[in-house]
Amino acid sequence: MLLETGDQPFNDDRYLFEPKIDGHRLILSHRNGQTKLYTRYQNECTRQYPELLRVPTNDDVILDGEVACIDPDTGEICLESVMERFRTTKQTKIQYAYKTQPVHFVAFDILSHNGRDLRRLPLAERKVILNEVLEDNHYFSKSMVVDGRGTELFRLIQERNMEGIVAKRKDSIYVSKRSNQWVKIINWQYADVYIAGYRRKEFGWLAAVPTADGQMRTAGVIELGVTPEQKRAFYGVCKHLVIGEDNHFVHLDPRIRAKVKIRNWTRSGMLRSPAFVEFAL
Repeated sequence: MLLETGDQPFNDDRYLFEPKIDGHRLILSHRNGQTKLYTRYQNECTRQYPELLRVPTNDDVILDGEVACIDPDTGEICLESVMERFRTTKQTKIQYAYKTQPVHFVAFDILSHNGRDLRRLPLAERKVILNEVLEDNHYFSKSMVVDGRGTELFRLIQERNMEGIVAKRKDSIYVSKRSNQWVKIINWQYADVYIAGYRRKEFGWLAAVPTADGQMRTAGVIELGVTPEQKRAFYGVCKHLVIGEDNHFVHLDPRIRAKVKIRNWTRSGMLRSPAFVEFAL
């Protein structure tokens, strides 16, 4: 079940609100003592996460949730770390990563319990069953839930610099498609960048930011949020700023500034999922 996107947090007694975990989606099937793990695209990833094979329940279950890497000292969640785990395929490296960079599964829904399909039950009832069935331990926990008070939870998420919140109708059934019954509200961050080039083929503006020594470095490619009118305005001006080109980009003198919204900065100093907001004058 996939999320629609909302603009602003809100309070509503018809909804449950949860922190949005910055990991990757995981469907966990635990039957007859055997556990299998699948991504949202139905790719099996059981061998990547050996720490999740011992599920803290005595029952057969299918769980929906998010797998993440959580810093034990700061409590911060790092998407890059869990994606490194996901891309690790050699068994020796998996065993090493399991000890040095363990993952955590945050369960937010239960789809099946002891062979009973629960997807047609209201979310509020599924949550009750999930709380009764699954115990918390070092590798598993249930998602934090706030009843009706999305604005307050979002304020807390902002203070902790987390990704955002998810609003879910209490009466929502589980459907295997995108649904407006579940809505994500992202805690966007904002940054000013310079446009230092554009792709030669498909659309994309090369974003750059100044360094401490006054130089410019590449920080990502802006692909989202640009209207046709803004594209026309940009290409009408940038032809006077061309300083070179290669196989992929036409490079510009970085004089055009733009405001972008991002999920966060990556550890390597890149913009994560930059979306254009406006030109900065």
